[in-house]
Amino acid sequence: MMNRFEQRQQELLAAPKTWLVTGCAGFIGSNLLETLLKLNQKVVGLDNFATGHRHNLQQVQQLVTPEQWQAFRFIEGDIRELSDCQTAVAGVDYVLHQAALGSVPRSINDPIATNNTNISGFLNMLQAAKEAGVQGFVYAASSSTYGDHPALPKVEANIGNPLSPYAVTKYVNELYADVFSRCYGFHSTGLRYFNVFGPRQDPNGAYAAVIPKWTAAMLAGDDVVINGDGETSRDFCFVANAVQANILAATTALGKSEVFNVAVGDRTTLNDLFHAIQQRLSANGAHYQKEPLYRDFRAGDVRHSQADVSKAERLLGYVPSHTLSAGLAVAMPWYIRHNS
Repeated sequence: MMNRFEQRQQELLAAPKTWLVTGCAGFIGSNLLETLLKLNQKVVGLDNFATGHRHNLQQVQQLVTPEQWQAFRFIEGDIRELSDCQTAVAGVDYVLHQAALGSVPRSINDPIATNNTNISGFLNMLQAAKEAGVQGFVYAASSSTYGDHPALPKVEANIGNPLSPYAVTKYVNELYADVFSRCYGFHSTGLRYFNVFGPRQDPNGAYAAVIPKWTAAMLAGDDVVINGDGETSRDFCFVANAVQANILAATTALGKSEVFNVAVGDRTTLNDLFHAIQQRLSANGAHYQKEPLYRDFRAGDVRHSQADVSKAERLLGYVPSHTLSAGLAVAMPWYIRHNS
């Protein structure tokens, strides 16, 4: 018997739709683009390459057929410009809004840039999508919204005080989405991502996520730095789980704006993550012998994070396809190829 996501994929193959993916040259955006094109969908992509990369689009092109690639139309534009958003949403059935300035440290260093993209840009996209009358609007929310709320696992209805400007911007997105639902009857779905990882995640730069950053360091024989004592824990979520959640959320009529956790529902310490990456590299013939270096805790970081995914399971039919271990097994050959 097919699960909900398998059913939805069959329906889309039978009756293709037109999708807009903002941030399509980014990590999650390019994975969404790849999946949608492989499902023979029409896709419009919007990106300004602030954090995305042209080589991500080139990699997607290599992974789909020429016919599928022909169904992709790219717009180089900026969500901070309302006119770019209006151009992008024209004739679109579903919007998957991934464009944002990520990273807690980046937001602490430059709160204004984070605000301009994540709040003003989000509002532009929401307004343009409402005007265009799209069928479904899904946006990248964040587990950072839980802030200092101590309870584990994290349940959507219970949040604390934000611990960074980034967390503020992601919470404001949810508030705007709820107000648009109440004031205009325009419903949208926020996906609170928990530490998503996988192919095409950038290992470089000051704000690189932990898995690609550590993997690149190990492959280069460099030191791996752990912030704090290594007992900080996270619910690491392979990108295929996030792709599934986006497609289910876009195509499920919920009758109001909702937010959902997107994760596995598990918890891994940074110390355990270090050993998991080390072991997965060894299984691929790359051996790393050094011990990690420990530094101070990082400002704005939450100590522990783990999701309750039962709401997404119940209302969307979301069932995570990959654990951390299974995701690392898929991602590691890609990391090795692109860090050699």
